[in-house]
Amino acid sequence: MLTVVMNNSGNSGKSTVSDNVLEPRMDNAKVIRIESINSHDGNADENMTGKQYGDIVNGIVIYDNAIIDVGSSNVEVWQRLMRQYKGSHEIWDYYVIPVVPSNKQMVDTIATIESLSEMGVPAEKIRLIFNKVESEDVDLEKAFIPIFAYYNAEKTFTLNKNAVVYDHEFFGRARDEGMSIRDILQDETNFNEMIKNAETPADKVNWSRKRALKYLAVDMNEKLDVAFKALFE
Repeated sequence: MLTVVMNNSGNSGKSTVSDNVLEPRMDNAKVIRIESINSHDGNADENMTGKQYGDIVNGIVIYDNAIIDVGSSNVEVWQRLMRQYKGSHEIWDYYVIPVVPSNKQMVDTIATIESLSEMGVPAEKIRLIFNKVESEDVDLEKAFIPIFAYYNAEKTFTLNKNAVVYDHEFFGRARDEGMSIRDILQDETNFNEMIKNAETPADKVNWSRKRALKYLAVDMNEKLDVAFKALFE
């Protein structure tokens, strides 16, 4: 599955979706970041610029699963090059568009969808994922009024109200620790035993913090499983 994650707007959570929702659930997926002004902490040699679109089109064939994370500073050039390579939109199986509950970002999201649709990308390939939603109690149709109004009027993309990434303490804690959700979930350390045997209060607190992060990761992972499944239904 070849997936492009994009939005004309910054701060929509494209890398969060790429790294936490998609990559852990796609076998041996390669994440390719396209960004000239990139706040992501990824390796510089894996970050590409939008002007290399042709190279990506040529080389993507070596991957069964890949995620193209298009940074907002390169969305316009990416779309321009898609038009130059007319018909190349068919290469990508899905276009995942994260949207957050902010008026500017929602307007930019609609513009992103319109641009893809005008290029001939069918609605079933354009998948919306709601991001940074405060809690499961939020009424999505009220929090994302412009998105639902546009969807009901145009039907140029695919929307599933279960494709949601909630604003969760896990993300900040994991970022502080410099760990991915996969790293945390695969850590088989017996934290209870480590806390019990720790020699100093500081060590106990340190192990307790790691244990709490594991608890958060388990809950977050279950929610992301639901979001991933709904995203591609």
